[in-house]
Amino acid sequence: MELAKSVYQMTATFPAEERYGLSRQMRREAVSIPSNITEGAGRNSIREFLNFIGISRGSLAELETQLQLAVMLGFAAPDHQAFELANDTGKRLTGLHKKLSTT
Repeated sequence: MELAKSVYQMTATFPAEERYGLSRQMRREAVSIPSNITEGAGRNSIREFLNFIGISRGSLAELETQLQLAVMLGFAAPDHQAFELANDTGKRLTGLHKKLSTT
C-alpha cells in the first residue's frame, strides 16, 4: 500500500499530457499489487493464493520498468522512495511465495 501511495505522489508531478499515459499505467500497476495479494488471500486454497502472488509479481515487474522510464524521461528522480519500496515489495513477495510453496 505504501508503494501505491508513493507512486500516486510521484505521478502527481508528471506533466499534464501524461495524465492518461505513463501516469495512469503506473498507478494501475501500483494498485494491482496489493489488490491481487488481498484477493489471493481471500481465495479457497494456497494454490490460488500463489497464483495471485504471481500476478502481483508481474505487476511489480511492469511498475519497475515504468519507474525507470519515468526517470529516463526526466519525470522522476532516481532516488525517489518508490524505488526502495518497489525493491522491498519484491523481496516480501518472494518471501511470501517461498513460504506458501513449502506448506
